[in-house]
Amino acid sequence: MQGLLVAGRYRLAESIGSGGMGRVWRAHDEVLHRSVAIKELTAALYVSESEQAILLARTRAEARAAARINHSAVVTVHDVLEHDGRPWIVMELVEGRSLADAVKEEGRVEPREAARIGLWVLRALRAAHTAGVLHRDIKPGNVLLARDGRVLLTDFGIAQIEGDTTITRTGEVVGSVDYLAPERVRGHDPGPSSDLWALGATLYTAVEGRSPFRRTTPLSTMQAVVEEEAAELRHAGPLAPVVTALLRKDPGTRPDASEAEHMLAEAAEGRRPDGAQAYVPTQYGGPSPYGGTTPYRDAHSGPDARAATTATTGAPGTGHAGTGHMATGGTGFSTGSGSHTGTPLPPLAGTPAAGTSTAGTTPYGPTGHNGPTGHTGPTGSGGHADPAVGGPTAGPQPAGSGRRHRLRTVALVVALAAIIGGGTAVVLQQWNGSRPSQSVGTEDQNPTKRPGSSVPVSWTRYNDPAGFSLYLPKGWKRKPFGPQGELRQIDYSPDGGRHFVRIAIDTSPDFADPYAHQLDLEQQLQGLVDYKRVTLERNVYRDREGARWEYTWTAQPKDIKFPGPRRAVEETYIARDGTEYALYISAPAADWATARKQFTSLLQGWQEKTA
Repeated sequence: MQGLLVAGRYRLAESIGSGGMGRVWRAHDEVLHRSVAIKELTAALYVSESEQAILLARTRAEARAAARINHSAVVTVHDVLEHDGRPWIVMELVEGRSLADAVKEEGRVEPREAARIGLWVLRALRAAHTAGVLHRDIKPGNVLLARDGRVLLTDFGIAQIEGDTTITRTGEVVGSVDYLAPERVRGHDPGPSSDLWALGATLYTAVEGRSPFRRTTPLSTMQAVVEEEAAELRHAGPLAPVVTALLRKDPGTRPDASEAEHMLAEAAEGRRPDGAQAYVPTQYGGPSPYGGTTPYRDAHSGPDARAATTATTGAPGTGHAGTGHMATGGTGFSTGSGSHTGTPLPPLAGTPAAGTSTAGTTPYGPTGHNGPTGHTGPTGSGGHADPAVGGPTAGPQPAGSGRRHRLRTVALVVALAAIIGGGTAVVLQQWNGSRPSQSVGTEDQNPTKRPGSSVPVSWTRYNDPAGFSLYLPKGWKRKPFGPQGELRQIDYSPDGGRHFVRIAIDTSPDFADPYAHQLDLEQQLQGLVDYKRVTLERNVYRDREGARWEYTWTAQPKDIKFPGPRRAVEETYIARDGTEYALYISAPAADWATARKQFTSLLQGWQEKTA
């Protein structure tokens, strides 16, 4: 085979790897005069014509999957072709070795180096998942360590592309059994968390020098994956918390990509990740219906408007924020070891459907609204302005600004003037999902309609009068926040605002780009005590361009009824009809492990208003 010219262009030089499906060659591109790697699927020589068609389809799917991902940590695919009756894939040549080779040659990888490798693989996976691609075969052999220090993820041969028809036969298990997530072994559909589980198993192998679940046979290995815990990590050091978290059997309790990235970054620096970070948004734009000051967005967005309002009030957070939402590229928060499960959030759907029961919508407590106008935001002395009434209106408007005045709250609202039901026990029951005397909005009585495995079975779908639906734990109460015009904001909380979800709907947004809107909004939060951005980045949500923003801060007793470290995350996107939606959750930092899981379930169960 050496010296063979493939497709009249690629001359094979030497074999640099092989496996059950074929081998990989170093080759020279005779047209562009560069070195490339070519994967030859030799298995096609020994199967029937129908099986050859399946192999070819998988090869093309692999090329499509890799081509959809634009990231430096993913091996580039240049071409896919047929030659001598079998498929070939032309790829970027990576000079180096695989992680599997490194473990075989050296025994183990040092924990901080393993964390660095894991970070790059995770970033590649985030890019893949954002592009709608599940890798489904993360293992040490598919992680390449380049001589120049780069880490690259390769082999999307069994990847699943969102929207593509599957080419896996019913009952067929694809992937290396050592690294199959428990839910995949059970036959459930894989999701991003399945790739993250495989990453955890890969990192375990790297630091311990052996696969966590490999047994003497494939069947006993799969049984171990489902039923047994991995042996105690002895050489993982600061990497132990994230590996342990990624290997949780229940995909709903694993860290998501943002959490895992934060934990891996700490481990790469030699620090052991904390179970939960004590951060959360603090006071900022004015009081909320929960009685605290919170950042907000108003109608006249943009730097000019912000400068005008800030100059007038002289207080941080009084500047306008755009009507868009902030989003972080993931749910980036650190949850090392702790994992509270909290109750799922019921969906807020649109108009009540037949067979649904309408629940009360009692307010959480006094909001202090003074009317639809006159809000100027918090003052320098810490006085409470009313964020629920409009945006800052004092001071000159930007010249030529014909924009309407709208208010959009972004930062966490922390405290309600009164806790419904009174007493810590009631609050804890509601936070954990127990049903109080009054439930929220309209609960859908059809429990069979569940959007995905991330939504806990105990959660209820809520059909909101504003036209959307979502899943939340039973017993969360609904309360509109601020004026309900082109910009509508609806809050749901189990305990008067200590923990809450906010949905913002803007039918006439000032920003066409959610990410730009969130950057604009973040400027308002700089005055928050201990404000810290966890993440703010572009993403794709429901096939639409979006952004996710997560941050922490310390709420002050003078501003809210629930002071202390807090954390919040918000996903913002613009629907096909031009409406901007922001989905936001805020909670005390100590409860973030639960809140983070609830946010994931909220995103899974969310349904925007349909025409």
